[in-house]
Amino acid sequence: MPRTFIRPFRIRYYECDPYGHVNNANYLRYATQAAVEASADAGYDSAKYAELGTLWLIREAGVEYLRPARSGETLNVKTWVSDFRRVRSRREYELTLASTDEIVARAFTDWVYLDAQTGQPTRIPDEMMAAFFPEGAPAEAPKREPFPEPPPPPAGAFTARRRVAWHHLDTAGHMNSAWYLSMVEDVAIEAATSLGWPVQRSTEAGIAILARDHRVEYLKPALMGDELQITTYIGEFRRASATRHYLFRREADGELLARARTAWVWVDAAAGRPRPIPEEVLRDFAGQVAQ
Repeated sequence: MPRTFIRPFRIRYYECDPYGHVNNANYLRYATQAAVEASADAGYDSAKYAELGTLWLIREAGVEYLRPARSGETLNVKTWVSDFRRVRSRREYELTLASTDEIVARAFTDWVYLDAQTGQPTRIPDEMMAAFFPEGAPAEAPKREPFPEPPPPPAGAFTARRRVAWHHLDTAGHMNSAWYLSMVEDVAIEAATSLGWPVQRSTEAGIAILARDHRVEYLKPALMGDELQITTYIGEFRRASATRHYLFRREADGELLARARTAWVWVDAAAGRPRPIPEEVLRDFAGQVAQ
């Protein structure tokens, strides 16, 4: 059995969005903080990694949202390592309401172990694996689903631009993983607005558009001052949901830095239940749908 760790988070007012829900990106922030503290609890804190001359960076992350959480509630983030590979490790998370034990979200982060000086992957020490699997690591690592290959962008794909600023950076000097989710949300809103569907129009129609899940693959770091091109388009529409893809490129050389996929659900704002996507939305968004 893996070593487990539970970290409570009291949800603060400023962590919530206009719907009154915890903002999507903050779930990944909770998960990352819990991972850091879980590592320290197992004997691998920042001082230990400095001594080893190594660090962990997220290679991939995913969050599945099951129900909203709100300001004043407390979330318990339970986390454990599900596998170690030569230079990679996957950590799982279960976020529950402290008051009811109801599961609010599930998440995972796939980490790469790096030499801090060279930035190159390095082998995970046996003693580290033993710290996280006191009874021994599994003989066989669980199967991982590869990041889903997105369809080619349609002619009507929407592109926004962002500049990496100081407040985006983490302790490694890279744009922090959670900021990608914030940008994903903002760019989706801009893409809808460009087609005549600002948030206000959906709100007036009694519609809330909520994330069902996010998945992000980080390929190369975005650094201070980088100009990013974020291209987004829809993979498919279903009765009450749509899958939207995102490509993050560095404008200077076109290098693909990250890609993301999000499932968005159309919800009746009053009833809180999924509702069919209006026909006018399907019509207006047709040019942003991959063929």
